[in-house]
Amino acid sequence: MRLLYLGTDTGTSGHRANALRRLGHDVTIVDPYRAISKIPLKNPWQRYLGSLGLASLARAYVLKSISGQTFDLVWVDGGPHVSRRLVEDLHQLAFKVVNYHVDDPFGRRDANYWLQYRQAVRAYDLMVVVREENVEEARRLHARKVLHVFRSADEVAHAARVLTEEEKAKWSSDVLFVGTGFPERGAFFSELIRLGVPISIYGNGWQLLKEWKALQPYWKGPGLDDAHSYSTAILAAKVSLGLLSTENRDLHTTRSMEIPSLGGTFCAQRTLEHVALYTEDEEAVFWSGPEECAFKCRSLLSNESWRESIARKGHERFLKNGWTNMRVVETVLKAAFE
Repeated sequence: MRLLYLGTDTGTSGHRANALRRLGHDVTIVDPYRAISKIPLKNPWQRYLGSLGLASLARAYVLKSISGQTFDLVWVDGGPHVSRRLVEDLHQLAFKVVNYHVDDPFGRRDANYWLQYRQAVRAYDLMVVVREENVEEARRLHARKVLHVFRSADEVAHAARVLTEEEKAKWSSDVLFVGTGFPERGAFFSELIRLGVPISIYGNGWQLLKEWKALQPYWKGPGLDDAHSYSTAILAAKVSLGLLSTENRDLHTTRSMEIPSLGGTFCAQRTLEHVALYTEDEEAVFWSGPEECAFKCRSLLSNESWRESIARKGHERFLKNGWTNMRVVETVLKAAFE
């Protein structure tokens, strides 16, 4: 099929676009964000004014970029700047227009950032969400059809591999966390440090936390946006932590798939979805607070055979579960045309 992909060509969005290509589809990528990327004060404008005005610029940019073209399907990945009017325009150029979303556009964390998205819900042929509560929330906004899936790891970017000695020397760590410095995480990691956990942190926003002074010696650098660096850091870590965003109502994240996919030892918050995905203490290790997390981390670090068994069996369970990009995008396409 000939597909138009509205989203970035980097990160997990780029992975999904590449998965569509691996399935044999002809994919044209247009990123609506490029229309507004250089506008001053765009961040508060998006967050508090709901991209009013910015969405019109994004619409004009997209339509100009695809002028004279038609498609079998349009895939909107996220879509904070994709207005209902643009979705209606796209219906004139494609048989189906679908939206896939890994964030929580119906939650309260991001103020009005997802206003354009919420107003466009009723215009899509299919809404794809990763939270059960989002299904009913989308229906309340008159979604035509809603599909609930789990997040997924990429068959290429998150494939298990053997590290070189140079990679091991550069990226080796005991307990690793890669992610943004949300306020609740400052207190959590400060407590882990107090309890003696040898943590290494990569991510943005940590300098803004009130606990920064205590965290700074353990912060190794900004977010690992490069897929190779991200994967290498996880493979070189003895234990990789999976934390959730409570304001984002997470019960699992992409880390929940990516770490076991790579063959890392997954140590995460205990939730109904994590327990459904992996057998506790056999395929992954779970905890419910900093004290239990510290205990589990110390246990894993002191027991190499258990740690390696968790990594191996977790990888096998991930493959059995099948939450890979190619499987998910294929499921979305099938649902769109049913």
